[in-house]
Amino acid sequence: MINKEQLNSNIPKHVAIIMDGNGRWAKKKGLFRAVGHENGTKAVREAVESAAEIGIKYLTLYAFSTENWNRPKLEVETLMRLLVSSLKKEIKTLQKNNIRLNAIGNLQALPEKARKELLEVIEKTKDNDHMTLSLALSYGSREELIKTIQEISIKVKNNVLSPHLINEAVINKHLYTKSLPDVDLLIRTSGEQRISNFLLWQIAYAELYFTEILWPDFKKTDLFEAILNYQQRERRFGKTSEQLS
Repeated sequence: MINKEQLNSNIPKHVAIIMDGNGRWAKKKGLFRAVGHENGTKAVREAVESAAEIGIKYLTLYAFSTENWNRPKLEVETLMRLLVSSLKKEIKTLQKNNIRLNAIGNLQALPEKARKELLEVIEKTKDNDHMTLSLALSYGSREELIKTIQEISIKVKNNVLSPHLINEAVINKHLYTKSLPDVDLLIRTSGEQRISNFLLWQIAYAELYFTEILWPDFKKTDLFEAILNYQQRERRFGKTSEQLS
């Protein structure tokens, strides 16, 4: 069992999590998938509070992808209902922990009720500054990059931006994550080892951590174990170990 006293001061600034395994968790227990999603919200609360406790400044959770719209209608409706109810329940937790809520993705695609509740919580927590919690909703990295290219192309066409001035900073300003730093640590639960169209640009130099634990079973100690694993790695960003030392 890992506790926070085992962690050193090298806490990743931005942690992103692909919360995978709700459906399989429910199936293993002979339950409906919806029950897995409901239990997944408990893991979200624990991860958020634990991240804030150890000083992570930015936590981004992959809550609903662009591809998830292709799931059975009933499951999509359940996920949207859970989003609304969770936001209503967790506003006190966000305020208590001084956490600002943010959202990335094509939010216009969300049902009106879900989008309204989301924007209200974002507004109510906008002045909180201990940690920024970003929910990736109706998010897909390829869609984000297409949107970014289109926006920059329009500026070039209208002579607002010269092509030779396009650099990483310009691209970053047009991403959904424009207010967030690059990801330091990406965690994926459930044993799957793929990125699934999540933050492809932003994880260019992120450390990747995969765990067999299904998301509803992901606890505070599991997050701390991922952080400890991160702290034991050498991040070189293209340099040699000798240059870093």
